[in-house]
Amino acid sequence: MTKSISIYITAASLEEANKIGLALVEEALAACVNVIPGVKSIYRWQGKIEKAEEVALIVKTHEDLFERLEKRVKELHSYSCPCIVAWPIVVGHRPYLDWLTNETMPKKS
Repeated sequence: MTKSISIYITAASLEEANKIGLALVEEALAACVNVIPGVKSIYRWQGKIEKAEEVALIVKTHEDLFERLEKRVKELHSYSCPCIVAWPIVVGHRPYLDWLTNETMPKKS
């Protein structure tokens, strides 16, 4: 059985985050995407300290979909080096995890 994961992504705007989130769910690369506006980011980029307001996405999916999901996010994202990081879902409410699995499995024709 494939492992459930959460993926953290940041986007430049609410519009971009919504576009990415909708595509991931429509394409069954994710069961759910939370879009969280108002994230204050402080980071080092090309030798300088930067500050930005971004939008965070928390994506619920499966480890075996990560590469396809990463490719799709990079196609839709405005950043040259977007934050796309995953962590395992170690435990969770079984009905929710079953739903997550069902929503990201290929549908039979």
